[in-house]
Amino acid sequence: MSYNLLKGKRGIIFGALDEHSIAWQTALKVHEEGGNFVLSNAPIAMRMGQIKELATLTNSEIIAADATSLEDLENLVDKATEILGGKLDFVLHSIGMSVNVRKGNHYTNQNYNFTHKGWDVSAGSFHKVMQVLYKKDAMNEWGSIVALTYMASQRVFPDYNDMADNKAYLESIARSFGYFFGKDKKVRVNTISQSPTPTTAGQGVKGFDGFIAYAEKMSPLGNATAIDCANYTIAMFSDLTKRVTLQNLYNDGGFSNMGVSNEVMDTFMGE
Repeated sequence: MSYNLLKGKRGIIFGALDEHSIAWQTALKVHEEGGNFVLSNAPIAMRMGQIKELATLTNSEIIAADATSLEDLENLVDKATEILGGKLDFVLHSIGMSVNVRKGNHYTNQNYNFTHKGWDVSAGSFHKVMQVLYKKDAMNEWGSIVALTYMASQRVFPDYNDMADNKAYLESIARSFGYFFGKDKKVRVNTISQSPTPTTAGQGVKGFDGFIAYAEKMSPLGNATAIDCANYTIAMFSDLTKRVTLQNLYNDGGFSNMGVSNEVMDTFMGE
């Protein structure tokens, strides 16, 4: 069901890779709600994924950009505002990558060049995206910027590795930059902490199936899906949430407030 929540609104969606991506599902929902946008991903991700199919489905253009490159981001924002015909109303940052995880390096045995690269892609890029938007005055008043995060930023999930640190840094950037974007431009900045979701990136984490099964048993409403997250993101892009900013918002079926559940205890006790 469409409510026309984003009719006439313009934006950029980063990170759509394939139909399992939260960014992909969000793009479909934004299109359904009347929003127009440019899709962007790193050139290597574009070769791996099916982003051209998504562009066709949503009548969108694709602009390749390395989100760690200020030059690429400046080009992206200039072209996006030109293509879309004005300033932006929403931006989704759905970018994350750990080279240490990909290479199988334990958290206690990091390659720090990999650590820095992962931080730059997963967190530093969010600051760079906002700095370019801010300096170019590319956002309309009451616009909305959302980045996707995960509970491991706040609590220990041993195999989430240095991505936990990256997500903690990402959330801090949202608050710090969100203050200036709010005061100076009337733009809101938030993060959404999503349930473990079987995206391409998520499935690269050791023990991910266990993560999902545990969270499902812990959460009163069960795990939130990629489509659930897309719907929440639409609400954050809409005018219905104009005074919500600097928040880390949990879309996790209640997991974040749980200590233990009967289902988990039953499993423990072998019942």
